[in-house]
Amino acid sequence: MSETPLSAYDLAHADAPERRATFAVIVDNEPGVLHRVVGLFAARGYNIESLTVAETDHALHTSRITVVTRGTDQILDQIRAQLEKTVVVREVAEVGRDPEAIERELALVKVRGSGAERVEALRVSEIFRARVIDTTHESFIFEVTGAPAKIDKFEALMRPLGLVEVARTGVLSIHRGAERR
Repeated sequence: MSETPLSAYDLAHADAPERRATFAVIVDNEPGVLHRVVGLFAARGYNIESLTVAETDHALHTSRITVVTRGTDQILDQIRAQLEKTVVVREVAEVGRDPEAIERELALVKVRGSGAERVEALRVSEIFRARVIDTTHESFIFEVTGAPAKIDKFEALMRPLGLVEVARTGVLSIHRGAERR
């Protein structure tokens, strides 16, 4: 069995540290826009860790796409430059590096359990301010919101208590303050 050979790109960037980046992209709300943005990532071999999109201004006919990805500074600069060149893109902001930005995510977490595990799952949910939105004699479904790291920690603590399934919305972001950014 042969290994997949590394590309020249992989070899040139093997030592550069990667970081997570969240881009807020304001786009024209028209057919095919999401396809173009996602296609930009796919064509260059960039991974999308999280993607959310919704119309945010009906009057201006714009949508906000929030994309979470990972790469070296050089790759992330390339991604931003390519997004800015896309005709339907009105604005690109890397919100993940901005201390004035807030990132949140919502998750639905199903946990199966009885006895001590069930009691512990409820105790942990209170610490994380998760709401029980459905319950049976054998399971709970929790709704938890917060920064992605909070969701990750909640999920990790629920795993040994009987985690069955997780559904996550993806990251949403916005800047603090009165001005639009």
